[in-house]
Amino acid sequence: MYRILIVEDDRVISKQVEKHLAKWGYEAVCVDNFENILTQFISFDPQLVLLDIGLPFYNGYYWCGEIRKISQVPVVFVSSAADNMNIVMAMNMGGDDFIVKPYDLEVLLAKIQAILRRTYSFQNQSAVAEHAGVILNLSDMSLLYEGKRLELSKNEFRILQLLYEHAGKTVSREGIMKRLWDNEYFVDDNTLTVNMNRLRKKLEEAGIQNFILTKKGVGYQLGNG
Repeated sequence: MYRILIVEDDRVISKQVEKHLAKWGYEAVCVDNFENILTQFISFDPQLVLLDIGLPFYNGYYWCGEIRKISQVPVVFVSSAADNMNIVMAMNMGGDDFIVKPYDLEVLLAKIQAILRRTYSFQNQSAVAEHAGVILNLSDMSLLYEGKRLELSKNEFRILQLLYEHAGKTVSREGIMKRLWDNEYFVDDNTLTVNMNRLRKKLEEAGIQNFILTKKGVGYQLGNG
């Protein structure tokens, strides 16, 4: 079952689309907080987004740009603003298609099905994980925090990935060292400390404070900042 996020502030239209997609076996959800669409995007983890241009607070172009920072999920713009300038802008911002309002629900469904087939027959969508507002992009080894992107080294990414997988729990030093195994060498205890200190410094310089906590004599776990 594919998950589809509907970003449409006209409740009549959004509910019509949600009901029609559900009838065809899709899990469709309508955004209800237009001030922070990205939070619902991350929580729902959709395989396709239907995105209107004219929205409260920020327009669809803005939200498409925010989504593109963390995911390559297909974004289909749906708008009555169908002049060439808007269509070109939608594609330049990372949109995959543009559907003009008013539209027939069957035509909308056919376009969605075609995009899903084309996308997921050949590739997997980018995976992301989130903790305390810090987003870990599993596809390109980066962090996103308050709109800023932070590149990670291979070891920094592996450490964070393991901590995210066990969010709320303490991960032993031995467990982290096993994750840092790289065919040719094994990271000893002192090297782990160096790696951890370097990662903490990078996070703090990006404004992410108290994100990795030390549990003395046990290991490390993610904090809430």
